[in-house]
Amino acid sequence: MLAAASITREVGWAIVIVLGLIWIGLGILWGRKAKNSEGFMLAGRNVGLSLGSATAMATWVTSNTMMVAPLLALKMGIWGMLAYASASFGLMLFAPLAARIKSVMPDGFTSGDFFRQRYGAAGWSMFMVITLLYSITWLVTMAIAGGKLLEELGEIPYLQGMSLILVVCVLYTLFGGLYAVIGTDFIQSLIILLGVVAIGVMVLFHLDHGATYEYVETNQPALLDVLMPVALLAFFNNMLFGFGEVFHNNVWWSRAFAMRKGVAPKAFFLSGILWFPIPIAAGFIALAAGPLGINVTDPSKVGPAVANHVLGEYGMGMTGGILILVVLFCSIASSIDSLLAATSDLLVKDVYCGLFKRKLTDDTFRRVAAVAILLVAGIAWLVALPGHNLDTVLFSAGGLVASLIWPIIAGLFWKRCNRALVLIGIIAGVITGYICWFAVQTYVAALAGGAVSMLFTVLSRFIAPSPFPERTSASPNVE
Repeated sequence: MLAAASITREVGWAIVIVLGLIWIGLGILWGRKAKNSEGFMLAGRNVGLSLGSATAMATWVTSNTMMVAPLLALKMGIWGMLAYASASFGLMLFAPLAARIKSVMPDGFTSGDFFRQRYGAAGWSMFMVITLLYSITWLVTMAIAGGKLLEELGEIPYLQGMSLILVVCVLYTLFGGLYAVIGTDFIQSLIILLGVVAIGVMVLFHLDHGATYEYVETNQPALLDVLMPVALLAFFNNMLFGFGEVFHNNVWWSRAFAMRKGVAPKAFFLSGILWFPIPIAAGFIALAAGPLGINVTDPSKVGPAVANHVLGEYGMGMTGGILILVVLFCSIASSIDSLLAATSDLLVKDVYCGLFKRKLTDDTFRRVAAVAILLVAGIAWLVALPGHNLDTVLFSAGGLVASLIWPIIAGLFWKRCNRALVLIGIIAGVITGYICWFAVQTYVAALAGGAVSMLFTVLSRFIAPSPFPERTSASPNVE
């Protein structure tokens, strides 16, 4: 069985409640800066380099980084670690895109604004369906990871733990908007970096590396195979998946809009560099499961299980369990709050104000935004109830996000294209991605969907291209 929890249920509850109260208190404090809708959504468009880098890095250190990266390493060895780390390239390559976004849409609010202006109502509708489905999928993986984390380490039942983490994140996001999200992300990023380094160093020095290599070579030789086919597929699939996640999602566009002029490219590139070693360290921890004699019955929990075991061997017991719980709780919260804020922005600005043509004052905006945040959280809670496998849920969205990579790039940097052909390519990419996900392998959906969409997008540059329409003022229905 998995390593026994090193903290009691009472201590687990106490840690989560104390952390939750801290984040909620900070959310109320920082939320006072949000004097209007722009402050609530974009932190006054005045975020500097340190906060910008920290919020991007912390948001990208998700439960998937801390729990799916070890899972991939357990299944695929060296390439599993590198596959998840390749997602850092998405942040790095978003740096030039962020500069272009600020140039093309200096007064923009959401990624939906951009797609509406570039690809019209049909393109906007398609984009909204895809991005909302993906955002809910990502949020569901965060909720599942939170529930499994508290169940593994603190003996808190899955449903209770999953619900508690969602409630905490909902509350401080409601109070503070992006001000609260970015402020808490800064603190959470420091805790994550220090905690991951500390745990990784302890695992590194605890292992007999020669014996570990011999064990893996004897019992799991495929994990050392640098030409392992499925692992190579996973590497390139995950890299494209990371591009698609970052390039299209409003989590990252809202940060680009929120940062001061000239800050966004530096912040995203720096955050990618800082994030890169974290999934490698987390994946390395998982490779120690076999040599340490840990019987992993749920691969989603292998990272916390091994870390818990090693810290117990160091005699840290409850202290070690608390450290792991705090680090992983911060990694989950730093993503859930960002998703809640960014997805609710899309619902309010693009759907409520844009599609339904409703005007909002700053006061009514906060009420509508609160309803949107609660709606998104409620849907995620319902979908997360069964506690699905993390990697299965996450990579189901591969075809969705990868199919938007090339249309986003074309819309930002080209002056003309055949818009209808681009949109057909998105549909074809999504369909191809899901067919491959069901019929071939979980780790090929993004590769297949991205390749099909790229083909159509390239053709759109040469087959009856027409100029993109002139940019219009973004989000006119907030007074």
